[in-house]
Amino acid sequence: MEAKIRALLEELPGKEGALIPLLQGVQSTLGYISQDAVEAIGEVLGISESEVYGVATFYSEFRLFEPGEHQVKVCLGTSCYLKGGRELLERLSRSLGIPPGRTTPDGRFSLETVACLGCCSRSPVMAVDGVVYGNLTPLQAKAIIADLDE
Repeated sequence: MEAKIRALLEELPGKEGALIPLLQGVQSTLGYISQDAVEAIGEVLGISESEVYGVATFYSEFRLFEPGEHQVKVCLGTSCYLKGGRELLERLSRSLGIPPGRTTPDGRFSLETVACLGCCSRSPVMAVDGVVYGNLTPLQAKAIIADLDE
């Protein structure tokens, strides 16, 4: 992993301000920021792992878990939240057997929350593999996931 991080670093003008571009490069390559990547980035930049984690967890763009084959994102923006987004999330979490921010043990699904999907008029909404579904009930959301699981 360290060799890959060093190769990414070589593409940058220098170490100054390299943390975010390195995190982006790793996520672009792996799909997430692994523990090995955190250690390697810290080693290459000469900073602590906690500093790397601090930045990686501050920005919602970064994920610290391997994404599932199907990525489920539930909007919890104001409009979606008020129209049942929390209930949607709870139903999906129970159905998949994982909390938000995790991937099912079989690697089929990952469940995430987002602040806004830009579809407030269709609240509540979720996106599955980039396809947005709106005006959902918890049962409809569960059925969409069940169709993918077949």
